[in-house]
Amino acid sequence: MDPRVDRHAELIVDRCTDVSEGDNVVLLSGPAAEDLNVALFEKIGERGGMPTKVVLGGREMRSFLRAMDLEAISAPDHMISLMEAADVLINVRASRNVSETSDVAPESMQAFARIMEPIQEHLEDEDTEAVITQHPAPGDAQKAEMSTDGYADFVYDAIDQDWDAQQAHQEQLVEILDPASEVRVVAGEETDVTMSIAGNPAVNSVADKNLPSGEVFTAPLPDSVEGTVRFDMPVVRHGREVEGAYLEFENGEVVAHEAETNEDVLTGILGTDDGARRLGELGIGMNRDIDRFTHNMLFDEKMGDTVHMALGRSIEESVGEDNPKNESAIHLDMIVDMSEDSFIEVDGEVVQRNGTFRFENGFEG
Repeated sequence: MDPRVDRHAELIVDRCTDVSEGDNVVLLSGPAAEDLNVALFEKIGERGGMPTKVVLGGREMRSFLRAMDLEAISAPDHMISLMEAADVLINVRASRNVSETSDVAPESMQAFARIMEPIQEHLEDEDTEAVITQHPAPGDAQKAEMSTDGYADFVYDAIDQDWDAQQAHQEQLVEILDPASEVRVVAGEETDVTMSIAGNPAVNSVADKNLPSGEVFTAPLPDSVEGTVRFDMPVVRHGREVEGAYLEFENGEVVAHEAETNEDVLTGILGTDDGARRLGELGIGMNRDIDRFTHNMLFDEKMGDTVHMALGRSIEESVGEDNPKNESAIHLDMIVDMSEDSFIEVDGEVVQRNGTFRFENGFEG
C-alpha cells in the first residue's frame, strides 16, 4: 500500500479528529476508497475505537434515486440515529464515475437533498468531530483531466503540509474580517457584490473539518447581499456541470439567474427551498499548494486567488449568536477567479488586489 495512504489516515484520526478508546466512529465512504478505509480501520482499532462503514454514492445510489417515490420518501431515521450515536464522523469521497447520477431527474436530486439535510447538519455541526476528505480515486482523476498517479500526487501534496504555518498565515485575514461590517467583491465587468458580515465570526479553516483545507470563511447576513456575480469556474452538481453561472441579488435573494450550460440544473438548485436563493457563505481561498482547477470543490474552493460564495445553508460556526442563520437543504459553493482585474474591499478599504493580500509582498493598494 502507498505509504501516503497511511499518513492520510493518521492525519484524519489524530489531527482532524481525535479518535479515542470507546469512540463510535462512522465512516461514510465513496465506492472507490478501499485502501484508505483499510488504513482507517487499522488506526481506529489501534486507538480503541469501533468503526462502522456506510458506502454512499455509486451505481446503487443511482438506482435508488431513479426508482424512489418522491411522495413517499421521508427522513432516514435509521441514518439519523447512527449519526447521533457517533462520536466521530469521517466522510471519504472517492468516485469510480463522478457522473453516475447525471441521468437522475433534477427534482429527484433536490428531494433527496431535502431528506438528507439532517445528515449534512451533523457533518457541519461545530460540536461534532467530523471531517470530509478525498481519496485519490480514478473517477476523480479523470474528471480533473489528470493521470491516476498524477492525481494521487496532487491530492497528497495538498493534504500533507505544514498546517500550523498555514494557520498563522490565514489568521492575518481573520483579524481583518472578524471586526468588519461589510465586504465588497469586484472581479471583471460582471461581478460587483456587497454583503454585511456584521457580528458573524471569520473562521480559520485548516485541516479540521476539511482535509485538505486552506480558507477563511464567514456568513453574510441573509438579507444583505446586493449586486451581481459571474462565476468563472464550473460547478458540478449531481454529475452535471454548470458553466458560466450568473446571479443577481436584491435584498439578499437571487432575483435573476442564467448559465452558459445546464441552466436547468441551476434553476432546480435555486428552487430547492427558500434558503437556496440566498448566500450562506463567503469563503476566501488561501492554499496556494492547490494550484489548479480539478472540478472538485473540496480542493477548488481552497485555491489561492479565488473567492467562493455558497448558495444555501450557512455553516453554524460562521454565524454570530444573535444573528440569523440561512437555512437550506443545500450548500452549493461557486468560485470567482480573483487573480486579475479584481479586488476585495472590507469596510471601504482594499485588502486584496489581484489575488495579493495587503499583508503579503507585492500588494498594491
